[in-house]
Amino acid sequence: MAQQTSSCQYVPTDQQRIGLPLINGENLSHTFHAHQDITAVNKVDFGITEGKITAIIGESGSGKSTLLKLIYGLLEPSSGEVRYRGWLIPTRKDKLIPGHPAMKLVSQGFDDLNLYAKVWDNIASQLPNTDLALKESKTRETLDRLKILHLAQQRVADLSGGEKQRVAIARALVNEPEVLLMDEPFNQVDAAFRDALQQDMRQIVEDTGLTILLVSHDPTEVLAMADELIVMKNARIIEQGSPTKLYYEPTHSYTAQLLAKSNILSPDQAASLGISSKHTIGIHQEDVSFKESPQGTFLVKDIRFRGFYEELVLNNEQLTLHAILHPLTDISIGRRVTVNIKRYVTFE
Repeated sequence: MAQQTSSCQYVPTDQQRIGLPLINGENLSHTFHAHQDITAVNKVDFGITEGKITAIIGESGSGKSTLLKLIYGLLEPSSGEVRYRGWLIPTRKDKLIPGHPAMKLVSQGFDDLNLYAKVWDNIASQLPNTDLALKESKTRETLDRLKILHLAQQRVADLSGGEKQRVAIARALVNEPEVLLMDEPFNQVDAAFRDALQQDMRQIVEDTGLTILLVSHDPTEVLAMADELIVMKNARIIEQGSPTKLYYEPTHSYTAQLLAKSNILSPDQAASLGISSKHTIGIHQEDVSFKESPQGTFLVKDIRFRGFYEELVLNNEQLTLHAILHPLTDISIGRRVTVNIKRYVTFE
């Protein structure tokens, strides 16, 4: 992507810091002041790598969207700083129209779309009229890249949620930003089409070098898409790393529950399974092995159909475990089973 003008023109007293990640936050906080002050982001540090897809995940109210707005410059930090290419990101106090010139934000609800205009006009309107041939070719290229060229003459209001999302992304990309920020981008996309959109976005990153930073409350949406995950809880960043690393080697029980719906056990509960640990442990559902046996100490309390697999709830006097049954076999509620733990993670 074409590099944009640095933000030093908006913060004249700033000096560029060399050697930082593309987007770098240090001790960053933001507090909303109302009848009762609410700290939405609390002293976080992070780094966003250029040319990669980074997903900010966490439960609702954890501070994800606020962090995204701080990075874009829509909100001013209460303390700390966030920098882009080593320069402070300008905020409302620094420029008349907030938002970093090298970034584009795709918000929830398609707020930026003209619903009663054609798809083509929604995209073309973002380009100047100084070169009409270039304007037409860039509009056509962007629509084709998002695989919506066939919708060019339809009104946005007549499109499905997934098609509107593609239009919103195309509108943001037509001016070739360096960074695309996306707030819950797959909320209104049907599950059947979500994977296709995610893979199209990955292809755009590979083709153009675009950096994507997105927010999601559902980590299953982004495990296959993201190169890096930032996990937020109660306004803080508790972990950052690759999806594989955080899935198999989380350092916080919250991350294990969020990504793998892991069974979280106290040391006493772990001891009942023959596991000696002084700390809380996590056991992913796929790591709980079980076998029907009249001498089994666990009962099958519930069976939850999940499509190609079933989730079993196993219970004894000490604890409840959730396990995956795949391939599907004939097992019923009330049967006794023996349990074997293939792998677990320790949280210190």
